[in-house]
Amino acid sequence: MLNKRTVDDLKDIKGKKVLVRCDFNVPLKDGVIQNYNRIDGALPTIKKLLSEGAKVVLCSHMGKPKGEPVKELSLEPVAKALTERLGVDVKFVSDPKVTGPETVKLAKELKDGEVLLLENTRYRVEETKLEKDETAIGFAKELADLVDDEIFVNDAFGTAHRAHCSNVGVSKFCKDSVVGYLMEKEIKFLGEAVENPVRPFVAILGGAKVSDKINVIDNLLDKVDVLIIGGGMAYTFAKALGQEVGNSLCEEDKLDYALKMIEKAKAKGVKLLLPIDHVEGKEFDNDTERRVVDTIDPGFSGFDIGPKTIELYKKALEGAKTVVWNGPMGVFEFENFAEGTLEICKAVASLEGATTVIGGGDSVNAVKRLGFADKMTHISTGGGASLEFLEGKELPGVAAAQGK
Repeated sequence: MLNKRTVDDLKDIKGKKVLVRCDFNVPLKDGVIQNYNRIDGALPTIKKLLSEGAKVVLCSHMGKPKGEPVKELSLEPVAKALTERLGVDVKFVSDPKVTGPETVKLAKELKDGEVLLLENTRYRVEETKLEKDETAIGFAKELADLVDDEIFVNDAFGTAHRAHCSNVGVSKFCKDSVVGYLMEKEIKFLGEAVENPVRPFVAILGGAKVSDKINVIDNLLDKVDVLIIGGGMAYTFAKALGQEVGNSLCEEDKLDYALKMIEKAKAKGVKLLLPIDHVEGKEFDNDTERRVVDTIDPGFSGFDIGPKTIELYKKALEGAKTVVWNGPMGVFEFENFAEGTLEICKAVASLEGATTVIGGGDSVNAVKRLGFADKMTHISTGGGASLEFLEGKELPGVAAAQGK
């Protein structure tokens, strides 16, 4: 599936400079990192390069500083976290230009087995302008120059759906462009699940909007045996079928599309499952009046799938050998409306001999928050990237790596 060169294909890298694009876009509060998952995910690739004596330069974005050096979005806390985790002093310069004279000097002086972390790549306005402004490529060249145009490793799946200077532009200048272990793992699990699934293949799609998942639904209907729909997007399907949805989330401009997808499922012989009962609430609040109904009442909104739907969906998951899940079944952040997501989580986690892939975004938060992360085969680190992958699109960050 991957057919891209990986870090394992790099030979004789002792003394060579390597630029690694990581995804260190971690949540920060008052300068303190709240979650280390993305940093920990990058370590295997970095350790591999260091163990072979490479000189390693790391880069990443954080947040959206929009070309300005925003102090709160500096990668300095990440440098400290990496120093602790790698047991190596990770060099860092608070450089608003990212590739300014001090950074260039440090990169030049790097010794074998040393690490330099660059400042937030989005401090430079050119970073996100690669395809819109022909002068932006100059920033990509500056990044490649830091490693003498030698080796580039892209290990940032979270930004693989974007063509930016630090993940696509640099590959045009470096002699070697490969993917790191994290990227390889993402493509392996997401790719094999969708392109070469062991059947029965069940996809679960939730979340608020149909519009976010239009191409995903369309693409998956060509591949799955069962498609389960939950979350706010289910009410657009319900309304399209003439059901009452009260004040529930509903995209009026997507009703025809929903009907088209229901027809497509029939034509393809795919079992498309929609909620048959709901947990409704009056206000968007955990403590609002709540009740279980077959049809949403006027003045109420559907906030979770009901008990009959939970049983229906659990039955559909029995015996599944491949499951891809993207998006929660209800407002799982509210305890009173979390049961649908929790029960589906349990059902997926308890499948035997199945490949279970959690595809980014809120479903990842749900699985972690509910304590089932270690029971899943793979949890994707990229929300937008995994969605575009599930749409069947080629991701620019993957395409830029050299083929085997």
